Amino acid sequence: MRILMFQAVTAALLLATLDVAAAPMQAPSTPSASSNTASSGTFTREELDQMMAPVALYPDALLAQVLMASTYGDVADAVAWSKAHKDAKGEDAVKQVANQTWDPSVQSLVAFPQLLAVLGQDPNWVQKMGDAFLAQPDAVMESVQRLRRQADAAGNLKSNEQQKVTKQAAAPAGSTTTTVPAGTQTIVIESAEPDVVYVPSYNPSVVYGAWAYPSYPPYYYPPPAYYYPGGALLSFGIGVACGATWTGGTAISTST
Repeated sequence: MRILMFQAVTAALLLATLDVAAAPMQAPSTPSASSNTASSGTFTREELDQMMAPVALYPDALLAQVLMASTYGDVADAVAWSKAHKDAKGEDAVKQVANQTWDPSVQSLVAFPQLLAVLGQDPNWVQKMGDAFLAQPDAVMESVQRLRRQADAAGNLKSNEQQKVTKQAAAPAGSTTTTVPAGTQTIVIESAEPDVVYVPSYNPSVVYGAWAYPSYPPYYYPPPAYYYPGGALLSFGIGVACGATWTGGTAISTST
C-alpha cells in the first residue's frame, strides 16, 4: 500500500508539471481585486506562491512526501517526536516510528529532522499546503514550476554535488518546433546520489529574485543553524541515506 501511495503521488506530480509546461508562461501579475478573490475552498496564485516558496526547490521525491504528509494531521506529532529524539535520522528514524499510527508519508519525514524543524514552526502553513494540494493539485504544481523558473532565471538553481537539475521540454501538442521556450519547460530536481537526500535551505525572499507580489511576501522558516552552518544563499546540510525503504522501492525522482 505504501509503495502504491508513493507512486501515485509522484506520478501525479509529474503529470501536473507536464500539463503546466504545455501552457505558455505568463508574466507575474501584481495583486488585483479579481486575482485575489478566490472561490470557496481555493487559493489564489499569490497565496499559492507564498505558501510553496519554502519547499518548491526541494527534490521532487521529497516534495512529494511533504505534500502528501501535509494532507494528514500527524505532522505535528512527527515534529514532537523528532524534537524528543534529536539524534534520530535517516532509515533508522523511520524504523523507530514504524508502529506509530501516522500515515507512511508522515513517518518518512522523521528521516529529516532539519525538515521537521521547518515544518514545526507554523502548523497553519502546513495545513494550508495540505488543503491546497487536496483541492488544487494542478495549481500547486503550477506554483512549484513557476517558482523554480524564477529561481533559475535569477541564477540560483543549478546542479551541484547535492542535486541534479534538469529541464524537460514539453512543447504544446501538435507543435513541430524543436526549440522550446524556457517558460514551457518542466524543471525537475533530483538528488545527485540515488539513495541520499539533501534538504536545501534558502531564503525565499532572495533566491527567487524580485518577488512579484509585495502584498504576499513568501513565507520563510529558517532551520536551526546547527543543520546549515555557513549561511550560503542555497545551503545543503548533511545528506541523509534513505534507500529503497524511504523511496518505496521506486526511483527517487518524479521523472520518467
